[in-house]
Amino acid sequence: MAKCDICGKGVVFGLNVSHSNRKTNRTWKPNIRKVKAVVDGTNKTVHVCSRCLRSGKVTRSV
Repeated sequence: MAKCDICGKGVVFGLNVSHSNRKTNRTWKPNIRKVKAVVDGTNKTVHVCSRCLRSGKVTRSV
């Protein structure tokens, strides 16, 4: 499950391009962490990207 529950950031698709300009598919995955956080006053386990953790959009439970 490579999707942030807070901002919705997910997998992005693109191409590897070699020196001879051959193209193959590739993916970029977000840095997702499984975190115990306070959601609507209750403790829940949520999948959150590292940017949402750093910016304080999630309050972690103890």
